[in-house]
Amino acid sequence: MSRLLVIPAALGAGLALATFVPEVPRTLRSWAASAGIAVPAAGVERAPEKAAASGHAGHGHGAGEEAPEGIVPMTPEQVATARIEVAAVDGGVLSRRLTVPGVVMPDADRVARVAARVVGTVAELHKRLGDTVAKGEVVAVLDSREVAEAKNEFIAAFVGRELQENLFERDHALRDKGISAEQVFLRARTTLIEARLKVDLARQKLSALGVPDREVAALSESSAPVAKATAGGHEDHLAGLDRAPKLGLQRYEIRSPIAGQVVERQVDVGAPVNGEGQIKEIYTIADLSRVWVELAVPTADLGAIRQDLPVALTGAGGGPATPGRIVFVSPMLNPETRSAKVIASVANEGLAWRPGSYATVKVAVEEMPVALRLPRGALQTIAGEQVVFVRTQTGFEKREVVLGKGDDEAVEVVFGLDPGEEVAVANSFILKAELGKAEAEHVH
Repeated sequence: MSRLLVIPAALGAGLALATFVPEVPRTLRSWAASAGIAVPAAGVERAPEKAAASGHAGHGHGAGEEAPEGIVPMTPEQVATARIEVAAVDGGVLSRRLTVPGVVMPDADRVARVAARVVGTVAELHKRLGDTVAKGEVVAVLDSREVAEAKNEFIAAFVGRELQENLFERDHALRDKGISAEQVFLRARTTLIEARLKVDLARQKLSALGVPDREVAALSESSAPVAKATAGGHEDHLAGLDRAPKLGLQRYEIRSPIAGQVVERQVDVGAPVNGEGQIKEIYTIADLSRVWVELAVPTADLGAIRQDLPVALTGAGGGPATPGRIVFVSPMLNPETRSAKVIASVANEGLAWRPGSYATVKVAVEEMPVALRLPRGALQTIAGEQVVFVRTQTGFEKREVVLGKGDDEAVEVVFGLDPGEEVAVANSFILKAELGKAEAEHVH
């Protein structure tokens, strides 16, 4: 009878009968049914509630073992597959930013217009649109009578100076021997000075026309004399005075003053240039490795803008921001837009920014250093709390944090993290979803 009393008591307490009795007699089963008590069938090993509870094993744990609360087990391979980026938390700078539109344009200090300094005709064009050019490289060749005449003047002046130097040396020697008068010597000296001045004048004229010094030096080299013989086979008194002619004096090379890329070509081969009513520019060359961005800053925000402030440039399609700095703030306002011209300079790697395109520019008008700076991509909200996922040896651990100041990209961590701890900074929502899935299974 005592056994019969124990069994109803256990049933009333909601315990699994299979834990106490391997088989329930038919008379007792009938009595339990009339009393409204559910009796499991014989052979049941454990209660349904216990089976459900023991079936929740955490990720990476053995059967019947639950994962600790707030832990997301994950192997390095799973982290890589989910593309979860991890970074160490450290100090940094928060910025208050002003967002304004901007227009990309070439850097005015990196644009050169290659023009002809002389009147002539285009004989050769060495570059096409889009070609890269080195500084000092020949990009075009002209045929110019003006250059030919200037070079001929220099050669004549140089030969005349040589002659006067010989006469001066002869008269100097005669005066020393008392054969020649002092007046003859002084006349030879004056003539030599004038000959030297003519050479200098002719050299400066060639330099003004853009003829390089090495080419002028080549003109001053003595040409081989042309031998002239008499009928008897002997040189006459003119031998040695005739020189071989200099060829190609009309050729005029045009060189690029900067390194860059050809963005415009104004003429074709055979076109006359630099004459009255004729075009002067041949090429426009631009170095687009750095570009300018013109910003229209409203009057109300001009007080916060100053030279050398950092900026971040983004295009209409988004993507990574391009850093730069403000190089000019106009002291005058545009009377129509009531805004001031502000120019920023940015690096243009891969020529990604084309002059004329529009951009969104964020100007960091104020910078605030913080002890711990956390990217906003690392933050997740769970049960109304701001949390991050800290990297552990077996996966990630949920950690509640207290935040301070912030900007568009990052926030200050006041409490909850230590410097050097590694947290998930990208795709952390995957960890939030895994944690929610594990907690839901635990509840059921």
